[in-house]
Amino acid sequence: MEPSKDISRLIEIMAALRTPGTGCPWDLEQNFSTIKPYTIEEAYEVADAIERNDMDDLCEELGDLLLQVVFHARMAEEAGEFAFGDVVEAITKKMIRRHPHVFARSNADTPDAVKLQWDEIKGAEKRERAERRARRGITEDFKQGYLGAVHRAQPALTEALKLQQRAAKVGFDWSEAEPILDKIEEEIGELRDALRGGRQDKVADELGDLIFALVNIGRHVKADPEDALRGTNTKFRRRFNYIETSLQQSNENLEAATLERMEELWQAAKAIERQVATS
Repeated sequence: MEPSKDISRLIEIMAALRTPGTGCPWDLEQNFSTIKPYTIEEAYEVADAIERNDMDDLCEELGDLLLQVVFHARMAEEAGEFAFGDVVEAITKKMIRRHPHVFARSNADTPDAVKLQWDEIKGAEKRERAERRARRGITEDFKQGYLGAVHRAQPALTEALKLQQRAAKVGFDWSEAEPILDKIEEEIGELRDALRGGRQDKVADELGDLIFALVNIGRHVKADPEDALRGTNTKFRRRFNYIETSLQQSNENLEAATLERMEELWQAAKAIERQVATS
């Protein structure tokens, strides 16, 4: 199998990886749910390459993201649902349909006319989608209702924040921050009970409730939870790097260091940060 600029080669490679008996054991045991986290991760890595303006990385990460599309399409083909060609046909059909002013199918030549046309096309697409879902027996639709304006296809913290913001517009909200702290303590208690019960599904459910409440307090104190967590991630990286560097300077290593030794260095890193902040 040789590399190629032709998309068909990538499709062939994925088919080979998923062929029982001769394919890759890891690839063969995957399904849509197990691959989903990798798909999200690859999308973030594309965004990271763009933010760093690293075109070499961007080319590579776009390839990794494309692989995810091919992977999902292959699994769908095996299930008799659709193949990669159907994915391509669907998006090309959509792009042509949404841009009739470009592809000589309408005379919309002003921004207002294009916007009106776009709304009409979107309306038709929604009706078609509803019909497809009905044929498949899918009844629950998070795109409907008041909260339907909040898209699910975004980081969970961001979705939680926007759900709360939208609900607050119609008065479904805490009046102040203090009661939310009580709610957080309540959720911590329920998480403790779930941990004692030993049911993983219940633990995950209560953890989600706790995080949702933490997002709520962040909203009330005007601290975006995504930004706040990213700041903490950066701080954790910096402090852990201090631990690693300090151990190396003492001819020690992470694998052999005790938790007590690492905690000692962690506190030293915090002390340095405080000194820098007050200087």
